[in-house]
Amino acid sequence: MLSALERNMRGFKSDDEKKPDAGLRDELQTMEARVRKMRENRNSHREQGKAMAKKRDGVQEQYREHRDKLKGIKTELDAIHAERNLHKAKRDAVNAQLKDLFGQAKGRRSDASGKKSATAEYSQLMNEIKNLDEQFQTTSSSTKKEKETMERIKRMKRRVGELEPEVAKFELVSVDLSNLDEAIATLKAESDDAHKLFVEALKAADEKWAEYKEGLDHRDFLKAEGDRHHLESVEFHEKANSIHEKITELMVDVNKAREQLNMAVEERKSWMIDHNNAVKAEMKTGAESDEVADALVSSLLTEGQLVFGGIGSNEPLTKKKRGSGSSKKKNMRRLDPVRRR
Repeated sequence: MLSALERNMRGFKSDDEKKPDAGLRDELQTMEARVRKMRENRNSHREQGKAMAKKRDGVQEQYREHRDKLKGIKTELDAIHAERNLHKAKRDAVNAQLKDLFGQAKGRRSDASGKKSATAEYSQLMNEIKNLDEQFQTTSSSTKKEKETMERIKRMKRRVGELEPEVAKFELVSVDLSNLDEAIATLKAESDDAHKLFVEALKAADEKWAEYKEGLDHRDFLKAEGDRHHLESVEFHEKANSIHEKITELMVDVNKAREQLNMAVEERKSWMIDHNNAVKAEMKTGAESDEVADALVSSLLTEGQLVFGGIGSNEPLTKKKRGSGSSKKKNMRRLDPVRRR
């Protein structure tokens, strides 16, 4: 037969097996599993974002190095263009001078406006100054004539001074205009040389431009790759942040469920402790009861006597009489041997 404590313990066990908070516990486990999955996804997105950022940084470093290389190529290309333009300008200037000489050879001016090129005018002035100086040194003339010649030479020299910077810029060779055929041949050779150098510079510029264009295309590719990796990195981090926000919201419900579950467990535990204490108090004997001991002490102090087992002071002591009868029988048995003597 089961004791009351065993019956109560079995009752607790059956109540625990029923688990009245099983639904809340299952819901909490489901939410915790969902949070773990979301954290895995968030961490995965963050790692992918970091990987994309690392690729972006590597491509951007290549982009900076390539950009510096392009600056050097561009400097070389600009120098070739400047040289090409210089040869072209010199060729055009020599051709303009040739045009003037051809006009002089045919007895007419270089163009309808009557203006000569700087080089042609410079050469003509230098030749006239030379002739006037020779005439002034070798021939005698009146003072008035000499004065006019000197004034004319001065005006020509001032004009030559004005033309010198423009002529020197093209490094033109002065020609003797007294011999137009020789001057034309000299200028034609100068024009051909300038054109040849111009064509070579143009070819070099085209080759350098092809190299520069290829570099520009690679630069654009690196920039596009860097931008693509950057956008992917930002996208992964945004996804991670979005999942993190959802985790934060879900953790509010998880913490509430945990708190409710803990409260239910604590309440059930407290009820079990109170119930066990009540059962133990009910099953105590009189010798173990503090209340019984207190009552006996109180009775001794007030009445001067103790009552055990429900026997009062007015009840007959039958046990004592039985005890006396037995003692007489014992004495009688002790006397028998004496009478036999």
